[in-house]
Amino acid sequence: MDVYGLIGNPVGHSLSPPMHEAGYEALGLDAKYVTFEPPADEGAAAVEAADKLGVAGLNVTIPFKRDVLDAVDPDPLAARIGAVNTVDFSGETPRGYNTDAVGAVRALDHHGVELSGTAVVVGAGGAGRAVAFGLADEGMSVRIANRTASKAHALADEVPNATGHGLGDFDALLADADVLVNCTSVGMDEDETPVPKSALTPDLAVLDAVYSPIETRLLREAAAVGATTVDGAWMLLYQGVEAFELWTGEDAPVDPMNEALRSGL
Repeated sequence: MDVYGLIGNPVGHSLSPPMHEAGYEALGLDAKYVTFEPPADEGAAAVEAADKLGVAGLNVTIPFKRDVLDAVDPDPLAARIGAVNTVDFSGETPRGYNTDAVGAVRALDHHGVELSGTAVVVGAGGAGRAVAFGLADEGMSVRIANRTASKAHALADEVPNATGHGLGDFDALLADADVLVNCTSVGMDEDETPVPKSALTPDLAVLDAVYSPIETRLLREAAAVGATTVDGAWMLLYQGVEAFELWTGEDAPVDPMNEALRSGL
């Protein structure tokens, strides 16, 4: 049996186990997905221990995505993002990937969104970094908006064809934009939105990385003006799908994995 898992602290809330195990069951794979909760300062040690124990692959979540860089050989994208959320142990050394970037790209593509033109990414934290690099690699111009403008400018200096901005003028930022991605936690614990409805346009495709609630205020208001909307569970699904395919070499059974994920929301 192949054992895959997730390291994080905490991990009790994770929807990854039922999502991945639905995939194993659909393909008839002899595999199990388990969770590990090491102390907050032992992410790299946990990866090393998993390697010695013969674990086939790990997902990595908060607070370990940066810490585990010291224990893996990151692929070029993960190295540029500066964070790893997936580790594969099939080679001579653990290989680190960041599937958050691909998760956002595949979520948008699944909804027929053409990844050309200009994207506005709200937030310059971990998710914002991943999404900004992912969209830039697809050839989009990226405008990064963050409450602390200096962080947006710093990230824009690393991302190809990107500019940094504060949160002051969404009307100007979105006037000719094609894609908007919220990578902040705004909307998770309260009925708030990081982007005023007045700045939204029917020509936008709006992805909100927040998946609880599944319909955030941002998505509700974007739908009301006629924009294309993509909820955060699609990004969560496709980052898992990408990890599944890296580990198993199989095309992931997306529908069963999606059903398992959404049944847990």
